[in-house]
Amino acid sequence: MSSTVDLAKLHIDDFTLHQGAEFEMQTAEGVVALRLTKVEPAGNSGRPGGAFSLLFAGPKGAWLPQAIYPVRHPALGLIEIFLVPIGPLGDGNGYQAVFT
Repeated sequence: MSSTVDLAKLHIDDFTLHQGAEFEMQTAEGVVALRLTKVEPAGNSGRPGGAFSLLFAGPKGAWLPQAIYPVRHPALGLIEIFLVPIGPLGDGNGYQAVFT
């Protein structure tokens, strides 16, 4: 199994290129497809390059609880991301991750 990406090394530009792309979130019930719908700066922080947030749209249906989920993308690899449900987004459920 591949190792996870070091979150401290990720920058907003790593995700901007993949806006609109599909990511695979592993849950206890199986894999859930997420689409990266928005990448935006989230102010200054101690993080090199500044803080940023990601908005993902998942399928409609039962909400997944906020938690750290393994999320895979073909170019970025496996990333352990803390995702928080934020309400409806497009025609599905919205989830946000903030990197500070």
